[in-house]
Amino acid sequence: MSTGLSQRYRHRQPAILLYAVFGVFALAAIVIAPASTIVWLVIVILALVAFLFSSLTIGISADSLDWSFGPGWIRKQVAIDDIVAAEATRARWWEGWGIRYTSRGWLYNVSGLDAVLVTLESGKTILLGTDEPERLAAAINAART
Repeated sequence: MSTGLSQRYRHRQPAILLYAVFGVFALAAIVIAPASTIVWLVIVILALVAFLFSSLTIGISADSLDWSFGPGWIRKQVAIDDIVAAEATRARWWEGWGIRYTSRGWLYNVSGLDAVLVTLESGKTILLGTDEPERLAAAINAART
């Protein structure tokens, strides 16, 4: 991920709702079957997923747009020169959270429906979930000039 003095934009969106959902499921599972090995295995798996997707950090440097989830083990990057446009939009509720392929391209999201649709020279599109879509779209478009 790009860092340093050339950083033009950086924002971290926490996945607060993910933690709430995880907490409810974990509590329900413990109440229903407190001694079950399967329940504890499911809780550990859910905790790992919550850790990996605990936030989405998006950064823009002079030469790249990059994003990563949680601790940064899951990350992607595209060159600024490959970006044709960026516009604020909304993800559809059924497109969900996490990483998934949608009818509008790959979606990377941890919370909410606000997003930025990034169009690449290849014609491919990427949806980046964010709680500040207008600011992110403006920063991407400014980096392109």
